[in-house]
Amino acid sequence: MTTTPTITIYVRHSVGCKYEGDEFAKRCDCRKWIRYTKDGTRHRLKANTRSWAEAEQVKRDLEDQLTGKAVVFETPGTKNIDAAVEVFIADKKVENLSADLVTKYQRELGRLATYCGGQGVYTLAGINREIITGFCTDWNERYPSSLTRNKLAERYKSFLKFCRVAGWLVEIPQWPKMKAEEAPTLPLSKDEYARLLDAVYVVVRAPQDAVVENQSHEYWCQRVHGLFQLMRHSGLSIQDALTLPRSSLLKNATGHRVVTQRTKTGTDVSVLLPPDVAAELLAVPNDNNKYFFWSGVGAPKSICGNWGKRFIAPCFTEAKIDNGGHMKSHRLRDTFACELLTSGVSLEHVSKLLGHRSIRTTEKSYGAWVPSRQEVLDKAVVSTWVDPAVKKGRPRRKRSMAYA
Repeated sequence: MTTTPTITIYVRHSVGCKYEGDEFAKRCDCRKWIRYTKDGTRHRLKANTRSWAEAEQVKRDLEDQLTGKAVVFETPGTKNIDAAVEVFIADKKVENLSADLVTKYQRELGRLATYCGGQGVYTLAGINREIITGFCTDWNERYPSSLTRNKLAERYKSFLKFCRVAGWLVEIPQWPKMKAEEAPTLPLSKDEYARLLDAVYVVVRAPQDAVVENQSHEYWCQRVHGLFQLMRHSGLSIQDALTLPRSSLLKNATGHRVVTQRTKTGTDVSVLLPPDVAAELLAVPNDNNKYFFWSGVGAPKSICGNWGKRFIAPCFTEAKIDNGGHMKSHRLRDTFACELLTSGVSLEHVSKLLGHRSIRTTEKSYGAWVPSRQEVLDKAVVSTWVDPAVKKGRPRRKRSMAYA
């Protein structure tokens, strides 16, 4: 006969909990744990819930397993939210997603779990349209960009879909519809770009903490000017440009080209640079000879934020370039793409140069800049201006004087 070990539910209190000191406080909202001793070994397990009643169910399931009883599969909807998030995050790590993206999932799903807990909801069954709507109430203030709100919604939907496939949810609750306001493509005109480069020498100053003797005003002007030239003529994003290794600038019979991989999509990029831009890039000073701009220390996103605030935004302001709330550095990438398209380069080729995974992405952002398409549209419009009778070769009948 199998002896069932004594299984005890207890509470690990959060700092400041008013029930601290009483590990059996059933009304406490802190995390519940399970402990038992089997074969002389003491075990401690997470109950993955803050509810005492749910912990009791975990205890009963554990008793069944330890005594050899048939395991009853989890009823859809009874899965604890925190436990579901843990499995989902583990699955994303198995997919080999970037550490940055996994961290975003953890942060965002943690917010959902916290909100649900504040509403007294601890299992997936409690996540309904009302809970989701309440969770999204402050999104307009928290996330001003509609594109950001839609991206977040897609991630939450991905989690709920995962739970449905895992059998933890009977159906996926409907998410509120969110209209994404597409930001128009805004390439810089030649005059705007010239003003932007001139602004570098007005705005850029050596940082106050620059103690290295060669980090003068000219030193920083060369770096910022070189960054603008690189982004404008390669189409690289701000992060890819700032962290570009010197080894990525290759020379062959054709000239110098940037050969790298996009951080966002992982796709390979190879772009030939104008000779003068390549020469300027090679002359850019940097204390770390491995990179053109990056020190190699800290997170890549940190350098983007620092350069954006210290150099890029002030230069756009000094050049009096109105961005309408759009990402300033991305306008250099837009300029690269649109000039290629208006010069007759095919959409497919531009897509490869930009490092897009699909030509659909390129078409969505830059389709309006393909001249041949606009010419077809213009001809269609002009064709409506011609009188149908003239088109058939018949003379146009004069109007009667009675209607003159």
